[in-house]
Amino acid sequence: MSQTLNELRLPQDGAGPRETALISILYVALALVANGLVIYGAFFGAITALLLRSLFFSAVAAAGLMAAGLKMRSPVLRMVLYAFALFALLPGPYLYQSYLDIIMRGAMANSMDEIMFVGTLLVVLLLVRLSIGWSLLVLSLISLSYAYWGYLIPGKYGHGGYDLSRLASTLFLSTEGFYGVPMGVAVEYIFLFALLGTVLMRMGTGEVFVDIARGLTGRVQGGAGLSATLASAMLGTINGSAVANVVTTGPFTIPLMRRTGFSAKTAGAIEAASSSAGQILPPIMGAAAFLMAEIVGVPYAQIALAGLVPGLLYVLALMVAVRLEAGRLNLERDTSGGLRFLGQALKTRGYLLIPLVGLIGLMISGMTPTRAAVYCLVFALLLSPWRKETRVNLIDLLAICRSTMMSAMPIVAAVAAAGIVIGVLNLTGMGLMVSGLIIEVGGTNLWLVLILTALAAFVLGLGLPTSAAYLLLAVLVAPALIRLGLDPIVAHMFIFYFGLVSAITPPVALAAYAAASISGADANATAFESIRLGFVKLLVPFLFVTMPGLLFRDDLSNVWIAVPLAAIGLTGLSVAFAAWLVRPMTWLDRAAFVVGSLLVLWPRPVDAFDVVTLAARVSGLAILVAMTMRLMKSGYQPDAAAARPAGNA
Repeated sequence: MSQTLNELRLPQDGAGPRETALISILYVALALVANGLVIYGAFFGAITALLLRSLFFSAVAAAGLMAAGLKMRSPVLRMVLYAFALFALLPGPYLYQSYLDIIMRGAMANSMDEIMFVGTLLVVLLLVRLSIGWSLLVLSLISLSYAYWGYLIPGKYGHGGYDLSRLASTLFLSTEGFYGVPMGVAVEYIFLFALLGTVLMRMGTGEVFVDIARGLTGRVQGGAGLSATLASAMLGTINGSAVANVVTTGPFTIPLMRRTGFSAKTAGAIEAASSSAGQILPPIMGAAAFLMAEIVGVPYAQIALAGLVPGLLYVLALMVAVRLEAGRLNLERDTSGGLRFLGQALKTRGYLLIPLVGLIGLMISGMTPTRAAVYCLVFALLLSPWRKETRVNLIDLLAICRSTMMSAMPIVAAVAAAGIVIGVLNLTGMGLMVSGLIIEVGGTNLWLVLILTALAAFVLGLGLPTSAAYLLLAVLVAPALIRLGLDPIVAHMFIFYFGLVSAITPPVALAAYAAASISGADANATAFESIRLGFVKLLVPFLFVTMPGLLFRDDLSNVWIAVPLAAIGLTGLSVAFAAWLVRPMTWLDRAAFVVGSLLVLWPRPVDAFDVVTLAARVSGLAILVAMTMRLMKSGYQPDAAAARPAGNA
């Protein structure tokens, strides 16, 4: 227990032991408040949205600033951050106390409201700077400057300007700014499912996934890499954070991959690319998926169903790439896995999967995701005492609440800042103008608009966390795609995927950097290797347009055609990128695989009566089959002496 108590202590730098102990106690207390608010709101739903969100943000922001202050060497800086943390506790209770008065005056800000708004704004900006960095902070300041000094801009992109009172009314006293839809999703979904994932991980469910993956793939060539891919993907079904997946499974999978012959760079890249699958795999997808459900206005179950096939296709293509990489390097097999290992893992700890199965069953039965998550929490806690190693005691629960708070902190900061940007866009009408600008540039050419959208999404994803990137794209770009006739879920899934690329693309690339810190490889080299292995994530979104059946947004008969075609086409492209299939491939071989794959993925909707499309896809299949058979019959034998033995890093 003493070890667990030490786990509750926050990391320190310049603070003394007494100060650290006090701040750690306050942090855990605020974590309990935040978790309690989230669970109460999810199960009973009896708190007004503005009040629940503001109280939640006050607790999270105060805790985050205290933890940041503890790391400062300068006593002056620590005191400044503690002072801001103290102020951060005020907005929630202030709105709770003044709520009826605010309603009576039509949410028109008075002088005290303006003071609270300015203070809360400083808290948000400071929290963003400490949790995320400069990119979102600068974007927030630009938005505020545009709202206040917009009268200086000539033409249609200017406006009359909004004073402090109007900004306070919009961004502080309503659900259009700090406490808008993004913060609501953070309270109602993201934090709750992060808590559920933390509980399951504490019980050892993540290790079960690793064992299952090793049992299924351990004896295949490159099995260690396949195990890492499969384990991280399965872990992603309960934890939608790419970085959390890396730091959870990476310490097990990366050393195993190194021992079987993968280089440090490739091992880290495999872990980063596979961990990013957690953001796109149901039932618990990344934070942006919950935001999408709220913005599109559909139940989260529909978003999870739409994300199922694309997520599995990404994992399939990544596993193909890993297997081919192992063949190209002629790696030895990991003989410690296998079906016997799988059976033993399921026999001893398979029961830990029951809460996850229960979550899926409850959502399928029609229960809301939030209530289902609460019940799943109860299932997990009732199962935990069965074995000593899975038991969760009171101190463990405190540690779980603390860990959930720490993992959710950057997301809460991001959605608060995104609320500023979105509030200003709605207030000034700039969101509609940007959407119109995209239509003006792209015209009625859907593919040109898609390419422009992909570029905008990719650029935003380079500098912003995934949730913030998706939020901005959803406001700025998605309306343009919908106006051109795309289904809303198809449009939002398109930008959702491109926004998520930031997990493995510099300069953000948090998942790749986390993996590099474990493998010991260069961080940027690992990120670029991750992009090479996970390139499918950049191609799949375009398939949503031509094959909406992949998202279950088409006739069911077309779904069964679209899925195998997409799987074959993406597998062919993976082979071409790997430059190896049974033997090394020439440029001509690779070009043939690219042509065949692109013909299979012909950019026209699946239609049995479209002769040109049918001919293209049949031709593509014929090319892929012919090239595969030719390579298989080549009689190439790898040099056994050149095989990388187990243990060679």
